[in-house]
Amino acid sequence: MGIGYAGDARKIFIAGDHGVSDFITGLFGLGGRVAVVTGGGGYLCGEMSRGLARAGCDVAVIDLRQEKANVVAEDIGKLFGRKAIGIGVDAANKLAMQTALDQISDAFGPVDILINGAGINAPTPFLDISLDEFHAVMDSQITSTLIGCQVFGEHMLARGKGAIINISSASAGPPLSKAFTYSVAKAGIKNLTQNLGREWATQGVRVNAIRPGFFPTEWNRENFITPEREAAILGHTPMARYGEVEELVGGVIYLASDASSFVTGSELTVDGGFSAMTV
Repeated sequence: MGIGYAGDARKIFIAGDHGVSDFITGLFGLGGRVAVVTGGGGYLCGEMSRGLARAGCDVAVIDLRQEKANVVAEDIGKLFGRKAIGIGVDAANKLAMQTALDQISDAFGPVDILINGAGINAPTPFLDISLDEFHAVMDSQITSTLIGCQVFGEHMLARGKGAIINISSASAGPPLSKAFTYSVAKAGIKNLTQNLGREWATQGVRVNAIRPGFFPTEWNRENFITPEREAAILGHTPMARYGEVEELVGGVIYLASDASSFVTGSELTVDGGFSAMTV
């Protein structure tokens, strides 16, 4: 017999043989909740989508690329038996996102969890960055995050509950070299997260961010990571390796669940110690 904490009831209870599993489920359980993931067809957010499904969520996978969204949604249905839909939407288009919310609500019911993960990057040297490129990166990152928070945040506020998770970055501050516009956008996402965490703290909607370290995609490896840069990255990472994409899922489940019921406006760092390193 043991003592456990039931997150929903906010009470201590005496547990029997299944005390540990009941305790963990009470804290971290997401069964029956509805999650939306923008950028959900991509490398990082695709894995987050699958992780939320494995934790019991029905998932709406939003991506600019309909085919990518469909692949992740189909994986969720086949592998985990959860309801999932793929929606091809530009997350920086507010009207399109409002239409997506209506579609998701019709399919699944009210939305409990939002991950704002849409975004692109560019390695252009600073003096060569065009305004078109600057606006494209900023729109994909900070504008899409703002719109996601507006559209789904309003929906959650009307219900008095919800969890929003934005995607920050090791480049949110101090900035990383070769990622000028991206770093500006990620600093803005961190700031927006803190602002909304404060703004909605008494209204049942929590807003937090995950700050990934280096989880390189094939595109990153082709456009950013030279052998010299890799040596610098790994030399500055105490664990001396890149992150595996599934290592982000635990943080997502924590921030989405009742285990983080007193956590808002925060940035959860998952970077192998990168941000703790000096010399």
